Amino acid sequence: MARTSRPSASEAAPAAEPAAATQAKSRDESAAPRTRTSAIDRAVQILDALQQANRPATAYEVARMVGAPLSTVYSIINDLVEKNLLARRVDGTIWLGSRLYGYGLTYASSLDYLAVAHEEMQRLSAEVEETVQVCGLEDGMMVVQQMAEGPGHFRVTSRVGSRVPLNWTASGRLLVGHLPDAERVAFFAQHAQSSPTGRAETRPQVLAQIAREALEARLSIQIGESDASVACLAAPVLDNTGTCVFTISIVMPEAKAALGTERFAQAVQAVAARIEARLGWRHREQEPAA
Repeated sequence: MARTSRPSASEAAPAAEPAAATQAKSRDESAAPRTRTSAIDRAVQILDALQQANRPATAYEVARMVGAPLSTVYSIINDLVEKNLLARRVDGTIWLGSRLYGYGLTYASSLDYLAVAHEEMQRLSAEVEETVQVCGLEDGMMVVQQMAEGPGHFRVTSRVGSRVPLNWTASGRLLVGHLPDAERVAFFAQHAQSSPTGRAETRPQVLAQIAREALEARLSIQIGESDASVACLAAPVLDNTGTCVFTISIVMPEAKAALGTERFAQAVQAVAARIEARLGWRHREQEPAA
């Protein structure tokens, strides 16, 4: 009677390969989302770096800005250029692409409050003859959303798109003034930074108290804390829940502010109240019960 021989190890191996291949494929598939997310993160870092630099840059410079390997940055830049999210200039430097402009226009047109704020900002700048900015909150930083320059020679370093630590600015403190006490303290503990002048407050508890008091007063003033010789008076624009959606502020020379801020404070507060009224945001603290 013939005996059936057992398969050799080399013959049995192919049967084991499908299982191993399946496991490897499963690992690859589970890792794929992380790879895609990493590429998206790098793309956003590149766009943010160019916006913050506010000038075209070489791929090498971009790689240094975001702290990524040059080969990785080259690959992502090429993809973004192909999709018009970035543009490659004649000298080889990289800048923001035209597609982003279209996205920005669409986004801005969907926000009625920006249209109202822009109109009032221009009116206020003409009235006080100073630079006026509309600022919001983004990723723990104050960001300049709109700006109208005054007619004089005084110019500020922050432009539309500039991001500044909240504790450096009058607007920044107002933007978190509506948060509960513990959240304000935690927020400043995470995001407060020392300013170039060394005059900006950095203690979370103190900042939290200043922010709350400023929101209640509907006015925040800072002089020389972020930039020497620069003063800023900001008023909050609150929605119906009492949340500070954005601020409107007057930026002026410190020397002029030293002569008196009352007229400017009244003007910026009046404009903030007018914006709220036009948008139907008439939140007011409830009167205490008799």
